[in-house]
Amino acid sequence: HTGPIPMSTIAPVNPAPIDSSRLVREPCTDPACGCGKRSLPANARAGSSQREQRTLKITVLRFNPHEPGSRPHLQTFALEEADGMTLYMALNEIRETQDPSLQFDFVCRAGICGSCAMLINGKPALACRTLTQNLDAEFSLAPLPFFELIGDLSVDTGKWMRGMSERVQAWVHLKSHEVDLTRIEARMDPDLAEKIYELDRCVECGCCVAACGTARMRPGFLGAVALAKVARFKLDPRDERSDADFFEIVGDDDGVFGCMSLLACHDVCPKNLPLATQIAYVRREMVRQGFAKA
Repeated sequence: HTGPIPMSTIAPVNPAPIDSSRLVREPCTDPACGCGKRSLPANARAGSSQREQRTLKITVLRFNPHEPGSRPHLQTFALEEADGMTLYMALNEIRETQDPSLQFDFVCRAGICGSCAMLINGKPALACRTLTQNLDAEFSLAPLPFFELIGDLSVDTGKWMRGMSERVQAWVHLKSHEVDLTRIEARMDPDLAEKIYELDRCVECGCCVAACGTARMRPGFLGAVALAKVARFKLDPRDERSDADFFEIVGDDDGVFGCMSLLACHDVCPKNLPLATQIAYVRREMVRQGFAKA
């Protein structure tokens, strides 16, 4: 028979019932055995009770310098916490449902742009990378210090970062000034390329500068973000600048010698950049250059 088989001749199939009780994961009693048999989180188990939701009370330092009559004041907002809620999500809900005048910055919501940096309980951090479940039910928010205030939690980090980049000339100074778009890119040792890429991960959020004690006392201080950029271009073999050139940029109290090594910058960096190591590296190289000049 080569034709199609009539559907009426096919016997119906009755699937056997599945005993779902056998699908329950039995937790392992030995935490060091490495078998992977662990109890699922409470919010992932079928039929289990969800984590108790909290009412968050968020106190925001508010001030709009561009609004006549505005004065710095604290305002507290209350909202119900949701599973997996980030601080950005909480602020967005407040602006949509309670107060549309609340100002804060965001772009990527993934810790890439650095726009949503603010003081969370007095510590600089990114709102989009901060889970509310890791905070107390009551916490405070304030704008980053040191930078020009736009309003509420919004500050202008871009203006300061542009000025800083111009001061340290944060671009590759090529040995050949002629641009050849057909030229094959120069080869680079993979380990060296990885070190350069590590420092290129900076998102210029301003957390390191806001946490810096020297920057608070010395407005002209370049900060860890600038010193890390200097370290990055000093490592780059394509950059023609010498140690003497870098010394003219950061070899003073507004540069690497102004750092008091409090290392708050290293502690608050949301990208976990090795700022302490890079500052020590630049200082060591500039000390050597200083003695060479003497």
